[in-house]
Amino acid sequence: MDIRIIKEPISLKELAEIARGQFGDLVKAVVDIEKEIMAIGGELHADEEAVLLQQASKQDNLWGINLYPELGQEELIEFDSFINIRPSQNNRSRSVENPEIRERIIDIVNKLVIYE
Repeated sequence: MDIRIIKEPISLKELAEIARGQFGDLVKAVVDIEKEIMAIGGELHADEEAVLLQQASKQDNLWGINLYPELGQEELIEFDSFINIRPSQNNRSRSVENPEIRERIIDIVNKLVIYE
């Protein structure tokens, strides 16, 4: 599947279709917390990250997540990606350790995903 840049809202139903076409139950995504966009559809978070970097996103603003559309809004987001390991930003795990950045990601996802 091609990597898509999501700038306008996408439905939860469409995310579920993308998930079924790739990993079954999840869609990998990289969120740009400055531009408030996300890339989806890559096999690896690093692939989506590379597309966003080519479009002038800054590395420090990109965070990898997994989206589980079948679980609904409360459990949609999983903060787990190798691209999140950034000791230089005090993030030493695959999660997003900074609560402010986590909240920012949640807000962006909630703006870009339509819960039907």
